[in-house]
Amino acid sequence: MTPSSLQMLLARMVAARREASHHLERVHRQIDRRAERLTVSEKEKASNRTHKRSGARWTRSDEMLFQSHVETLAFMRRGEIEALVRKLERQDRAIAVVRLKLDIDGLRRAA
Repeated sequence: MTPSSLQMLLARMVAARREASHHLERVHRQIDRRAERLTVSEKEKASNRTHKRSGARWTRSDEMLFQSHVETLAFMRRGEIEALVRKLERQDRAIAVVRLKLDIDGLRRAA
């Protein structure tokens, strides 16, 4: 392969990796937001506060409940998360190989 085609390939690979990374981040944000909504809903139901705005403090027990929801939701989506992590690892390895080839070609041309 020519260096220019390798550079184009590398650019496409980096863009694909960035997209997969954004997808994984999106999944984690969705899990966090859903866990927060569940925690707030449970807190409201447990305290029977219908219109109290002063009770908006996030307590230690709320944080524990939130983390419990995060773990549960992450477990439910573990297949998707694990697939994305494996994809990112494969992409990292492939990008490293292409960068190595580019470096080797650059050294050969310089010599």
